[in-house]
Amino acid sequence: MYSIYHFFSHLSANKNLFKMEDPLANFPFDSQMLSCNNQGVFPDLAIKINTIGTDFRGGELIELKDSKSYTVSSFNSTIPAGRKEIGKVIKGENSVIKRQMEEAGDDIDSLPIRDVYYLIRGKSSGNVKVVLVHGSFFETINSSSLISQSFEQVLEERLKEKGLNIGNNIKELLVDIFSEQENFSRVRNVDKASVRLRFRIMTEVKAEGNILNTRKYPAIKDNTINLVIPCHSSDEEKLTIQHFSMTCCLEHFTLQKIKHHLNGYFTVFQQDL
Repeated sequence: MYSIYHFFSHLSANKNLFKMEDPLANFPFDSQMLSCNNQGVFPDLAIKINTIGTDFRGGELIELKDSKSYTVSSFNSTIPAGRKEIGKVIKGENSVIKRQMEEAGDDIDSLPIRDVYYLIRGKSSGNVKVVLVHGSFFETINSSSLISQSFEQVLEERLKEKGLNIGNNIKELLVDIFSEQENFSRVRNVDKASVRLRFRIMTEVKAEGNILNTRKYPAIKDNTINLVIPCHSSDEEKLTIQHFSMTCCLEHFTLQKIKHHLNGYFTVFQQDL
């Protein structure tokens, strides 16, 4: 039986290793609970899907974020999200991720929507913060809106520079064309060009979304390991605590809630390193 809670329990049992200087990717993750393990390709890790009746579905996708400061390192190529379609993550029959998951025994299509978590380690003045956080902490608006509004800003800036005006219908069409990352992130071949062009997105966390920021989120203390999960209702909070208690000894953790500056409350399970 595997889940993000079991994964966090394993991290907690080996928490002393987070103070080492080794890259986060070198952490001895429990391979028995993983369906894939890659570096530099999203996801870095994935939890196996549970095939028997259980309270845990598993299948969570995990990206590693290692930083030498209390700033979450940038997200390259993939926009952070709380959930992702596995069909958009696995691209092509020859995908390494697809092959690894199948070799691990996963029925990939049995869980088409996957929860996404980010394992973040930050360091500052000899102190360390480790946070395993649900992706919705960073996704305060959906990726389509983020992309389209960003391109709308570019379009308006260029129109202003050129002293041009275009109709709202044309503007909406142009913005909509660039609302999905897949529409412009493919490699493009241009006649007579000796190179191919591919646009990539880099996403940087603002202060309001930087869970390592001591001023914004003082509850995330120095030299602690934390599991951070959305808490948008009392029922959701009760279920989260129940699941956590089934995999970890709750007495060894501090339980609290933090309020995201843009996205409601999150439950935090915290333990000293």
